[in-house]
Order: sequence, then C-alpha cells, then structure tokens
Amino acid sequence: MITGTINAAAAGTWQLGDRTVNRIGFGAMRLTANADGGPSDRDRAIGVLRRAVELGVNHIDTAAFYFSPLRSANELINRALSPYPEELVIVTKVGPGKDPSGAWLPMARPDQLRGQVEENLRQLGRDHLDVVNLRMYGPEPLAEHFGALAELRDAGLIRHLGVSAVTAERVAEARTIAPVVCVQNSYGLGYRQRNDAVIRDCAAHGTAFVPFFSLATSGREAGSTGVEHDEVRAIAREHGVTPAQVRLAWTLHQGPNVLAIPGTGNPDHLTQNVAAAALRLTESDLTRLAAVHRPEGGAPS
Repeated sequence: MITGTINAAAAGTWQLGDRTVNRIGFGAMRLTANADGGPSDRDRAIGVLRRAVELGVNHIDTAAFYFSPLRSANELINRALSPYPEELVIVTKVGPGKDPSGAWLPMARPDQLRGQVEENLRQLGRDHLDVVNLRMYGPEPLAEHFGALAELRDAGLIRHLGVSAVTAERVAEARTIAPVVCVQNSYGLGYRQRNDAVIRDCAAHGTAFVPFFSLATSGREAGSTGVEHDEVRAIAREHGVTPAQVRLAWTLHQGPNVLAIPGTGNPDHLTQNVAAAALRLTESDLTRLAAVHRPEGGAPS
C-alpha cells in the first residue's frame, strides 16, 4: 500500500553530472498522440507536464523527433514550463531524425548533429541543453558521432552527455572520448535482460541507467495491452497497487543509479506513476519477481 504525500522525491535522488534529479522522472514521447494515433489534447498535455513538476518531477526526457502532425513534445514542454524551474533537468537525444511526414531518416552524420542540437535548443527555448544522449542505431560507428557532441559540449551548447541503445562495450568506447553521465536503453521486468550487465557496469562507474519502456512485457507495453504476468498481478493485489506501479518499483530496486522515466498523457496515470516512488517491495516480492525477470532456463533477451 502507498500512503502519504505523492512526490517523486520518495524514490531518492541521483546525480546527472552536477545536476541532482529525483529517480522518478517523466518521458515526453506520449504527449504528442493518443494510443489510437490521433492528436493529443494540447491543454491536457500541458496540464500533465505542469502537474508532473508539482509532484516533484525534475527530470524530463524528450527529443525533437517526438512529434505528431499537430504536436511537438519539445514545444509542449516549452509552453507548459518556461520559464523553467532552476532545478528542472531536461534530457534530450540526437542521432535519429524524422522528415515532416514523420518517416524515419537515416542516422544523422556527425556533421549534422549540431543542427539537431540547435533544433532542440530552439524548440525548448534554451541557450544550452542539460543532457544530450547520442541515440545509436544500425552499424554506424560511435566515436566520430560522440566526438562531435563532445565538441558541442566544449562550446557550451551541452552541459552533459549520455548514450542510448548501446552495449556496455560502446559505453566504454564513449567514456574514452568524454564523460558519460547516463545510459538510456530499453529495459524492464522480464524485458531486455541483457541490460542487467549494463546496469552493473553503469553502477561501477557512477553512471545513471535510464530505462525506457520500463512498463514493457514480452516486447509490448502491459499498460496499453492489458497483458500482464500473473505474479505481477498477485503482488500488485497484495500491496493494493497497480501492476504498472509494481513494475516501476521493481525498476527502481535494480540499483540506486537506475532512474525511471515513465511517460503518459493521462493525468491519473501520471499520479500513479509518481506514487510508485514510495512503493517498497519486500525481499519476498523481489524473489518472486526475479523469477518473472529470468524464468528458469530462459536466455537473456
């Protein structure tokens, strides 16, 4: 059972470079469209962002390529929260891109990353970005891209750097170029278990691990499909919470360096997500969930 005042601070804090963030944050991707693909309600999205900050969220994850035909996550953040609270840390990512129709473009070349950084600056109304993640995909080499971002960091456009969708080996490569304050990979209970090792590597280096799709199960999102493991449902009933809250609490239990950034455009779901910061799972709960995460004989995904 979750009792007391709902506040993201209940999950504790972590350092992203020289910035302190609560370990429950907010992912902005879901602000731009409804589950059916239709445009989100602008006023509702702005209200969700403002309510998130009221609930103690001081870490928002976004990207210039989070947009739908009528909505841009960055511009919604700008409209809702500018002038920005001093304690608010906005993390964005570059590398991928979309054309105006929303179709994915090839991975940006290193010389195109400055334009992507400047687009984020323009949309957010900032003179610098707190953290920029280099999102990798495909066979593109990391060093030249990360080196280009390190130059923008030295120029003052970026405060801190991170990497996304990477292996531990690529994280190590990035660290030889510039400090890495966070690693953002897809991960959750029973999902992408190979990132267990990345979490341990990050912890050893004092690096935040920031999972996206932390509510995913079997490659799909439990919250949107209704598909959920019986054990997760049972533990949720025992605590008087939702399965999604159990999943978020489990995520936070994976290490003090693990930050959760669940996203939603629903104000009720936002409150539930932030409330999960105060959910304390027992050792028995964690043992049962370990069997969900790594079924006997199951190979890491």
